Amino acid sequence: MQNTIINNIKGDKLIWAISALLAIFSFLPVYSAASNLAYIGGDGSTFAYFVKHFMHLFLGFSIMYGVHKIPYRYFRGLSMVMMPVVFVLLILTILQGTTIGGANASRWIRIPFVNMSFQTSTLAAVVLMVYIARYLSKIKDKSTTFKESILPLWIPVFIILALILPSNFSTTAIIFVMACALLFLGGYPIRYLLAMGFAGLVGLTLFVLVAKAFPEVMPNRVDTWMSRIDNFFNDEDSKGDYQIERAKIAIASGGVVGVGSGKSIQKNFLPQSSSDFIFAIIVEEYGLIGGLALIILYMWLLFRIIIVAQKADTVFGKLLVLGVGLPIIFQAMINMAVAVELFPVTGQTLPLISSGGTSIWMTCLAIGVILSVSAKREEIKLKEKKSDAENPLEVLSEALED
Repeated sequence: MQNTIINNIKGDKLIWAISALLAIFSFLPVYSAASNLAYIGGDGSTFAYFVKHFMHLFLGFSIMYGVHKIPYRYFRGLSMVMMPVVFVLLILTILQGTTIGGANASRWIRIPFVNMSFQTSTLAAVVLMVYIARYLSKIKDKSTTFKESILPLWIPVFIILALILPSNFSTTAIIFVMACALLFLGGYPIRYLLAMGFAGLVGLTLFVLVAKAFPEVMPNRVDTWMSRIDNFFNDEDSKGDYQIERAKIAIASGGVVGVGSGKSIQKNFLPQSSSDFIFAIIVEEYGLIGGLALIILYMWLLFRIIIVAQKADTVFGKLLVLGVGLPIIFQAMINMAVAVELFPVTGQTLPLISSGGTSIWMTCLAIGVILSVSAKREEIKLKEKKSDAENPLEVLSEALED
């Protein structure tokens, strides 16, 4: 049974191993941090949170396994099909009109029949990066003007960004930065990128002005964004610094080796300790050693992503791997930077570590796409070996040349 499963797993084995290590390690800090949630909002039992996290990871790795079996060339067409679907999902998410304390919190959509919520912006981010990779591979050997790229490229990008922006500025900013990074790596002219960056800044400014002028008509989180940025640059302590101050106390308490698994004190005071600020709990319980080990795992994953991209057999494959892979590492770095106050609070989770279904599922989806590209490379190498075995004269000729 075990050999059958291993034989059916294709793609870069190290990426599989790193993903599994991150997922297995996540159980300890999530289980520990969930104790606060259990006592505040439940009966004091953390087992339900443990099972929930296990089910999220199980479904995530099932998605990863299923996606990695799909030949990656199919993702070109799937991105075209999924873009209208993403538009509809984002519109439905906005129309549900959820508000928390008067602020727009319409990030999730309820999945019928299963009583589960889904954050549509994370799916939109993955689909958009695949779509951009498809576009870049299509124009790779062509000279495209800025005007020609507006309709097929920038209109879809800005529609998605505009639909996500009202409720989630940080995700919008990350998607835009990652899209520009992929376009830069794909050879899109820098002057066009600068022009669209300026256009994006103008659009954001107009949105903020309109939202501030008509707060009743357009409930939004602009005040929250501005407050977080102001708190980040302001040295004086305020109520808005509560999360960061608790996170820093947790990190300082951890020292070199940590206070021990499950022995975190700040998990009882730190909001979002099992998701947005889980890195602080990890450092508190496992110390500097645990934090560095986690960073090394993400850097190792980045290295393997670059290797897979470099060995991909097509331009689309290379851009596809970079497009869905780099945002995983970027998001991880932002999450850890927030915990040590190197970046304003964003609400971004730690990939494959933080609790939360949508984040885990979409990370696994992205890794599955990367493994699909890697599996194709393995398939080509296997065919080459078979071809060499069927032609002993070629093997002998190569040996003599060496």
